[in-house]
Amino acid sequence: MKMHFNKKLKYNYYKKYKDIKEIIEKRYNILIVLITLVITVLFVNLFYIQVIECKQYQEKLVELTQNTVTGNTAPRGRIYDRNYKLIVDNEPNKVILYKKPTNVSISKELESAYIVADLIEVPTNKLTDYMIRTFWVKNHSSEANQRITESEWKQVEERKLTSADIENLKLERVTEEELSILTDRDREAAYIYYLMNNGYSYAEKIIKNKDVTDEEYALIASSIETLDGFDTRLDWNRTYIYGDTLKTILGSVSSSETGIPADLKDYYLEKGYSLNDRVGTSYIEYMYDNYLKGTKDVYVVKSGGDRTLLSEGHRGNDIVLTIDITLQQAIEDILKEELLKTKNEANTEYYNRSFVVVADPTTGEILAMAGKQIVESNGEYSFLDYTPGIITSPVTVGSVVKGASHIVGYNTGALTIGEQRYDTCVKLAGAPEKCSWKPLGLLDDITALKQSSNTYQFYTAMKVGGLLYTYNTPFKVANDAFDIYRNTFAEFGLGVKTGIDLPNEIAGYKGTKNEGGLLLDFAIGQYDNYTPIQLSQYIGTIANNGTRLQPYLLKEVYSSEDEKLTNLLYQAEPIILNQVDTKSEYLDRVKLGFQAVLSYGGTGSGYIDRKYSPAGKTGTSQSFLDTDGDGKIDKETVTNTFVGYAPYDNPRVTFTVVSPDIYHYDNNSTYQTSVNKRIATRVSEKYFELYP
Repeated sequence: MKMHFNKKLKYNYYKKYKDIKEIIEKRYNILIVLITLVITVLFVNLFYIQVIECKQYQEKLVELTQNTVTGNTAPRGRIYDRNYKLIVDNEPNKVILYKKPTNVSISKELESAYIVADLIEVPTNKLTDYMIRTFWVKNHSSEANQRITESEWKQVEERKLTSADIENLKLERVTEEELSILTDRDREAAYIYYLMNNGYSYAEKIIKNKDVTDEEYALIASSIETLDGFDTRLDWNRTYIYGDTLKTILGSVSSSETGIPADLKDYYLEKGYSLNDRVGTSYIEYMYDNYLKGTKDVYVVKSGGDRTLLSEGHRGNDIVLTIDITLQQAIEDILKEELLKTKNEANTEYYNRSFVVVADPTTGEILAMAGKQIVESNGEYSFLDYTPGIITSPVTVGSVVKGASHIVGYNTGALTIGEQRYDTCVKLAGAPEKCSWKPLGLLDDITALKQSSNTYQFYTAMKVGGLLYTYNTPFKVANDAFDIYRNTFAEFGLGVKTGIDLPNEIAGYKGTKNEGGLLLDFAIGQYDNYTPIQLSQYIGTIANNGTRLQPYLLKEVYSSEDEKLTNLLYQAEPIILNQVDTKSEYLDRVKLGFQAVLSYGGTGSGYIDRKYSPAGKTGTSQSFLDTDGDGKIDKETVTNTFVGYAPYDNPRVTFTVVSPDIYHYDNNSTYQTSVNKRIATRVSEKYFELYP
């Protein structure tokens, strides 16, 4: 029994030992497989890094270990119009500059200033008394120090006077006689010395960058070895092929002297720019700086200070605008001619500006946009560009909004297709009568637009506001009435930003009171104020069957590496912002009404020649001015507006014309200028001449 037990025990022990051994072997095999996989992965990664990505990592190593610097801001990309006519280019500009060397002495800088004064001509008309006294003190430091008394030096030790106080005393004690004997050469050297030391010590100082002659440039360039800190380079300036045409909207670029302006510093530094970069500071140049900016040269700095070109920079990409520069130029000329003509007409004392926008309603492209202001000085007239006012200057637009008001009526059931109403004055309690511009008789929804009836809109607004109208009834507006109107108007682009690709656009002015009479005013465009670009989007939305498109100026971007504009980098596509929430038959009625407006007998007859099959709407509104600057409104004027499109059955162009404060009624004369109509007629004729 005992032997049997021992055999069994040995058997169990052997079996257990065998099982453990098998487990160890399995684990060992798994470990071998894992180690093999890890080694394989490491080998593959090592092969990938050392062979396949070798060049990339070598470049990265060089980038991290070598000392590199960038060159000056490269020339910007060119700007073309929609027909690929060049409108903004760069022209080379020779520059003489100075960068203060380390530990340079005052005497060395004074010596250099005199040498440079002998090599170049600099204007001394900007030399101030402070500059010339500072120069004298620097040139006669020992003598200037002797003019400070022992008592004054002691006050410095006692901290009763500062070093700045002492320097001011030195300047004050330079006599007029000592200044009077300074020669022209001294004065030129004084101005050069000032330029050398003006601003931050580490920054490059522009000594001369205007009218630098070839001889001056060559003389400084050949003297760099002896003129420590002085250098020459070729810079660039923007040149405008069409002069001042569209120049404000094209925008500005900072200079070499200023670099990034202080108010744009944070914006550009966050994008990786350097403080001395030349950047776009307004409008198109600012908006599309990322396309227009050039790529700088990159240099490797060797131990001796020599530089080797690592990568060559190139000018920025070229952009193509939606603008037709020929049409733009013609419109600006028309505005100036009509402004000047109108100022010779009666009752136009307060009229001084007009705006025009021409756009493609099927894409949102702006074909032309212009604003001009006329200014009188000493009996002479001159013109200022006021084009930015198209996106920043809201006006009371008047009856042009009645198409949108009709849609409010249709959508709410306050107006039905073909509904007839008699045009008569409306009287609310506590308010004077509100009337149309003249008695218009029996009207339907089409003739109400054609004749621009105010009363027709009043009845719609009162229904929307919850009023069952009777003569002299009080009108407490329903809470949502203004919102109903404003929401629908916004779908057309009125009272909201249009999204145009320009900075500083505003949304217009929104009234804050919700009184009944003001709702009636709102319905005829006499309450909230809108910008000309909003009116352009509004008429474009109507012409485009209720589709509101974002207006834009950037059409295409091309790589500057190809001078022939063949390497396309970007092409704009229409951006739909919304679809007006209404029925197509309602929009069709508005379009029929707008067609009638420009037909014979309509308020817009003659604004656009009927041979072009136009449609549109006129507007006349009361405007108010503070003419004496005391903060109080003291003058009532009249503003005229016009929006239109053509042809009405297949619109391809819209016109917007706005002329604020064109006349008033305070004189004995009742003359009313037709300047807005004349502008609309001439602009549309010019468009169809260019695009028959």
